[in-house]
This record gives sequence, structure tokens and C-alpha cells, in this order.
Amino acid sequence: MGAAKTVRLDFHSSFDMLDFVQVVSDHIGRRAGLDDEAVHWVGVAVRESVINAIKHGNGNDARKRVHVEFTPLDSDTPGLAIRVRDEGPGFDPSTLPDCLAPENLLKASGRGIFLMRSFMDELVLQRAPEGGMEVRMVKRVPQQQA
Repeated sequence: MGAAKTVRLDFHSSFDMLDFVQVVSDHIGRRAGLDDEAVHWVGVAVRESVINAIKHGNGNDARKRVHVEFTPLDSDTPGLAIRVRDEGPGFDPSTLPDCLAPENLLKASGRGIFLMRSFMDELVLQRAPEGGMEVRMVKRVPQQQA
């Protein structure tokens, strides 16, 4: 991954930033070679991860920041790597409830990470070295498109 090509967004926890992050995600996704469908699903995954960072990670605390990085993959395996980090206390991903379990099907929340896993080629949830939690996602351009 070329760090020189990385685009970094750093903003206070505010849902007002979602549309801006979406525009940046769509633009960089297209430049990385993703087709319209992939750009759409990457946008959904990015939006879900930023919402989680603001709401769950930073607890809607406007003083805390959300950090988003978009890095195009190299030309051998074109695609896009995304990192979303919050400044919250973090959590253990293994404790997440199964959103497909019968008792959780009608709950209003709890599907964001499931959706991200569904739409992306790779998804890692971990504590960030800088503090907080981070979501690392990768979407690759299918070989026949490259």
C-alpha cells in the first residue's frame, strides 16, 4: 500500500460529517478502480463504521475525534484499504451478539459489523495502537475487472 497516496480525514464526532465522508469514499473508491456497485457497498460499510465510531466508540462526545484513512492498493492487486478509528474505551469484538440469532432479529441496532463483513473482502476489528478501536477494511477489484 502506498502511504503517500493515503487520504486522511480527522474530525470531531458529528453525524453531520457522514455525507462528506461518503463523498470522499465514493471518489477514492472510483479512482481505485472499483465499479459502481462496489463503490456503493464500500460507502455503506464506511458509513456504518463511522456511525459506530461516533455513537458507540466516542459515545457521541463531540470533543472526541474520528480518524478515517483511505489507501488505494497497489496495481498488482487493485482496490482500497480503509481504516476508521475512534477515541473511545474499546471493546472485545468476540462479545458482539449474533445479529442473526432469533432473539436479536427485531432489534433496531446491531447489524453494522455484520453488514461490513458482508460487503468487504477483509474486515478486522482491533484496539488501535494510538488508543480507541479501529476497523480495517479492504475491498479489492475483481481480477476480471482489473
